[in-house]
Amino acid sequence: MLVRPLLRFWPDLRSRIGVYILVLVLTLLANGIQLVVPMITGYIIDGPIAHRDLSALWLPVLGVLAIGVAEAVGMWARRMIVAPVVSGWEIMWRSRLFDRLQYTSVAIHDSWESGQLLSRAVNDLSQMRRFFAFGLPFLLSTPIVILVGTVMLSILQPVFGLIMIAMAVPTIVSVSIFERRYRETSRRSQDTIGEITTEVEESIQGIRILKSFGRSPWAAERFSLVSQKFKGLEIRKAKLDSWFWSVLLLLPTLAQAAIVGVGTWGVVQGWTTIGTVVAGVTISMVLRMPIEMLGFLLADALMSLTAATRYWEVIDIRHDITDTDGSVDDDPDVGSYRGALEFDSVDFHFADTDRLTLHGLDLRIEPGQTLALVGATGSGKTTLASLVPRLQDVTAGAVRIDGVDIRDMPVNELRHLVSVSFEDPILFSASVAENVEMGAPGSDEDEIWTALEIASAKDFVSRLPEGLGTRVGEQGLSLSGGQRQRLALARAVIGRPRILVLDDPLSAVDVDTEDRVQRALREILPDSTTLIIAHRPSTAALADVVAVLDEGRIAALGTHEQLLESSPLYRELMGASAKAEAHTTDAHSWEGGRR
Repeated sequence: MLVRPLLRFWPDLRSRIGVYILVLVLTLLANGIQLVVPMITGYIIDGPIAHRDLSALWLPVLGVLAIGVAEAVGMWARRMIVAPVVSGWEIMWRSRLFDRLQYTSVAIHDSWESGQLLSRAVNDLSQMRRFFAFGLPFLLSTPIVILVGTVMLSILQPVFGLIMIAMAVPTIVSVSIFERRYRETSRRSQDTIGEITTEVEESIQGIRILKSFGRSPWAAERFSLVSQKFKGLEIRKAKLDSWFWSVLLLLPTLAQAAIVGVGTWGVVQGWTTIGTVVAGVTISMVLRMPIEMLGFLLADALMSLTAATRYWEVIDIRHDITDTDGSVDDDPDVGSYRGALEFDSVDFHFADTDRLTLHGLDLRIEPGQTLALVGATGSGKTTLASLVPRLQDVTAGAVRIDGVDIRDMPVNELRHLVSVSFEDPILFSASVAENVEMGAPGSDEDEIWTALEIASAKDFVSRLPEGLGTRVGEQGLSLSGGQRQRLALARAVIGRPRILVLDDPLSAVDVDTEDRVQRALREILPDSTTLIIAHRPSTAALADVVAVLDEGRIAALGTHEQLLESSPLYRELMGASAKAEAHTTDAHSWEGGRR
């Protein structure tokens, strides 16, 4: 059904349906009450004016005045009533969409551009609010007004009614053609808004890269291309609008001309009166506005239908990361877990391909043990790390903690048990304290400073203008890469997690800082089981066990020293990393000398 996406909002509307019906009634009255004025005008012409009886004039004049006041009050009341109702619906829909994005797996971002999601959350829902506040009430009331006006013309003079009815056939044909063409163009236009949003977002986030490589003209050209595409679609919409509006303007004009011509002939022939003709022409003029509004209302309804369709596309995304029993524990007890982490015959592939990223992977990390995961780019290291907090689920096999399949654990409990720090840290537009405390809400200042000390971030934070209260800016762009990584690590350790997953979290710091952080982790979190993705020999050397991952399989397992002797692949990886690390060390030394 064409309007099904709009009908799906019915459960949300039902709670305020009484108020919304009142809005519809007020819209109908305010929109249709002007139909009474032509009848009063005809009465005045055939009554007081024809009989030259001025004493009978004051009552119809007061009636016209009362109608004007009633129309104004009705429109004011409609706006005052509908605004809080539709604003509440918009907040509810936007919250629902936000929750869907928060609680589905991160795989959604592999197949959706962020701009498409943002445009649905902002533009499409604003369109829906306007439709339910203005478009729908008038779309429902306008045909009623036209129907009532046609009936009034038929009662006044049947031939006038037949003239208006004759205009209905070309109107219906025009609506059918317009609806089909405009709906398709509207969908493409609103999708293009998502593309524009993506271009703007990516250019802002990557502004340093664009400027560093002198690629701002390239970004501007990409933006220009998608803007031109949007312009072309909007011009096509405007052409369809102008064609449809021209038809809707022409038809009432033809009706008015026909009523004037037929009515004049009727007056001459004596089967109608001047007052009746004036009333008929005036009614046709009153109906002109609703008929013309049909073009705008239909276009608005089609854009809203597209917006609703795009909204439900996100809401209908399969919620694949769920609690098995549907339970949610807001205050989970994770103290009973020892922290043994096991990957049992794990297979994984992404949703858009059948090619396995991980193949029959078996690995066990004992409680309190640190395991370094080493492998070439694309070997599946980050994918493996994302399985532990259930950012994604295994395709086959199982990930277990203390022998319990993590899919059988409440998600909230699992994510209290496991903490993650990624190589590319994201900080929020908030203070240092708020960013760190995100890892353990309710932490006091001493706990925040302790976490910063573990991450070797205490010194630089204490030198910031407002210390813990310093706002770090969107994504932490006001800080260096190493500083952002250390704040993200502090966020990961503040909750004293039983299992710590570190995806090369200190790649942007020097070797000495990394060594201090590793030793602090061992000293303050001795019972935490740690899975760390390592690229540096120094990182691997600090681990209890090293696992070499090659094309989604464990190729070798042992200590750093053992693997240097027994694994050619490990020696190759560490040899390349050692060279890179030497360059990094030299760079840090040079920068230190400059300072």
